[in-house]
Amino acid sequence: MMKIRIEITLCLLLFLVLAPFCICSGERLLVGMTLVRKATAHGAVCLDGSLPAYHLHRGFGAGSNNWILQFEGGGWCNDISSCLERAKTRRGSTRYMSKLEVFSGILSNNASLNPDFYNWNRVKLRYCDGASFSGDSKFDNGTSLLYFRGQRIWEAIIHDLLPKGLSRARKALLSGCSAGGLATFLHCDNFTKMLPSNASVKCLSDAGFFLDERDISLNYSMRSFYHDLVALQGIEQNLNPNCTRSTSNPKLCFFPQYALNYISTPYFILNSAYDVFQFHHSLVPPSADLHGHWNRCKLDPAACSAYQISVLQGLRRDMLVALYPSYKNSRRDGMFINSCFAHCQSESQDTWFAVDSPRIHNKTIAEAVGDWYFSRKITKEIDCPYPCDKTCHNLIPSPQGAKCNLISITGFTEIDYSFSSKNKFFSIHHIC
Repeated sequence: MMKIRIEITLCLLLFLVLAPFCICSGERLLVGMTLVRKATAHGAVCLDGSLPAYHLHRGFGAGSNNWILQFEGGGWCNDISSCLERAKTRRGSTRYMSKLEVFSGILSNNASLNPDFYNWNRVKLRYCDGASFSGDSKFDNGTSLLYFRGQRIWEAIIHDLLPKGLSRARKALLSGCSAGGLATFLHCDNFTKMLPSNASVKCLSDAGFFLDERDISLNYSMRSFYHDLVALQGIEQNLNPNCTRSTSNPKLCFFPQYALNYISTPYFILNSAYDVFQFHHSLVPPSADLHGHWNRCKLDPAACSAYQISVLQGLRRDMLVALYPSYKNSRRDGMFINSCFAHCQSESQDTWFAVDSPRIHNKTIAEAVGDWYFSRKITKEIDCPYPCDKTCHNLIPSPQGAKCNLISITGFTEIDYSFSSKNKFFSIHHIC
């Protein structure tokens, strides 16, 4: 009897070590990490030199040959000091990452919570390069060493997944949130080329449509930030060549609004018109509000003055103007632009598909994305201006009571977006 127990224990340990795994805890689906062992040979490593990783939960039934790849988000670093700090965290090293990830929202395997994609192969690509999976450079001054290898990480993960069934994909969706949403713009067409020519391949950006916007002091804060990022991490060589050839400032092609015009793969843009990250860091960065006149407004839109509301409406207007060519001219593209103070809505069950999920024209995000992907309807949903939408799950003011309770019931939800710049680190972290 003792021998049998030992053999069973050893078999269980071998299974856990050698195979990707998942643990179902209540309604939560926890999926184990897979390290890309062959990545080092190709120089595809995180900022600190650790191996890149992903989490894979296998599809089944009719979805066994369909794939969703979801880029993880988490801001950027655009100078050596901030990247060195990032390399000591889960944003720059798999050594510090959780080895189990919650799969919810678009990654859920529950048909009642994710009706169109629940039985697909679902993959979360972990983010550890600080440049939306796009850099290819290295810093080594003899004392400190940083690897800017996001492009190679992307390629290494794809090559690891191809023999696991991705090479036989019939349908595929490349998606991502925040910095991961931006990564979809950078890799969408490349992803299409890596898959079978008869596969139906489309891309989705969630909270990744970062605008080339003037801040309240009329400076291009995000343009300056991205310029430093592109230069530091050697990104320009990996930007869309049709875009870079069309402008005297090729670094601008890191912005989705300029890259989108040159993407041939069908695209869906999910974004809040009052995206909290862009509100706090593009429109009103700390450097533009030294006296804190916007502090109360940034914590609660109800505390904003009439002037501040008009500035926020200008942010919405600029986003819609940037999206107008796609809205007007493309029948293959889709969008869902709601008027919430949110950031990332596809990975959280409460915002993706639930009883009280955000809606436009009574349509949830999951329904809109599904209608678009499967060509059931042309889906271009534009919300009315703030404060008309009463279905929002806003990050500001910090949600309390019923909606937080709902999140805790349907699964663990974490929203963490941050970026580092010139020795300053900005972050908003919210857990319900």
